[in-house]
Amino acid sequence: MTKKKLTLKDLIDQKEQLIRDLKGKKTQELYIEQLDSTITIEEPDVALVSESIELAQDENYEGNGDEYLVYNIVKDPDLKDRELHKIYGCVEPTDIVKKIFDPGTVQGIAQSGMELAGFGSKVTPVDKLKN
Repeated sequence: MTKKKLTLKDLIDQKEQLIRDLKGKKTQELYIEQLDSTITIEEPDVALVSESIELAQDENYEGNGDEYLVYNIVKDPDLKDRELHKIYGCVEPTDIVKKIFDPGTVQGIAQSGMELAGFGSKVTPVDKLKN
């Protein structure tokens, strides 16, 4: 299978679509098996992804990077609701994530958010393409 080579003309022709795609944040509904319910996440921006990676590597941070990312990308239900934190006895705002979701679910939500934002392999070496 021969793929066409990307040209400057292609990029110029696609400019309007690329700008449209970059303007609004994408959302995605996820089914959470543990809760037999759905949640809505919003794609994280690069700064948020960078912060969560830094936290994952920080020995002094008691949570983990995935919890931080999930806390910030789950839009429905609103995990930032103060009443929710009070009811669950959260000391730190991000504590709500581990009180609601099990570790595997946290990792899955974080991974879905990263994929929604375009982090993940979207390239294939040409020699790996089937003819």
